[in-house]
Amino acid sequence: MKLNEIRDNEGATKNRMRVGRGIGSGKGKTGGRGVKGQKARTGVSIKGFEGGQMPLHRRLPKRGFNKPNAIELNEVNLGRIQQAVEAGKLDAGTPVTNEALFAAGIVSKPRDGVKILGVGELKTKLSFQVAGASKSAVEAIEKAGGSVTLLGAVAQA
Repeated sequence: MKLNEIRDNEGATKNRMRVGRGIGSGKGKTGGRGVKGQKARTGVSIKGFEGGQMPLHRRLPKRGFNKPNAIELNEVNLGRIQQAVEAGKLDAGTPVTNEALFAAGIVSKPRDGVKILGVGELKTKLSFQVAGASKSAVEAIEKAGGSVTLLGAVAQA
């Protein structure tokens, strides 16, 4: 087999229909658009129009608000951090920070910081310097002999 001999299987592709090319083609005259009216014309966009009735997207109330300066945190469970320590990706002697977790591949993007959550078990004594931590996570870290330092003004929840 040669590169110049490669082609699709028979029937894998279909030639496009050229509309509006005479009545004999079967797609002539109206070109598959039906007969007359606004939708038969070109440049028509009436997607949400309901014949003058108030459209659904305007009848329903607006809801919610996107805070423009919202803080985006990575959420990491204690069990995931313990796995990384056992695998040798995190050093128990250095503090666990956003940058350390990013370098270890635990978080994919640095974002605005890290929040530690209490799912899983922590057996290693670690010191954390993070943006936030849940109450159960703080208890588990202190139970293992570690410490938590919260950075910035992120509320503890």
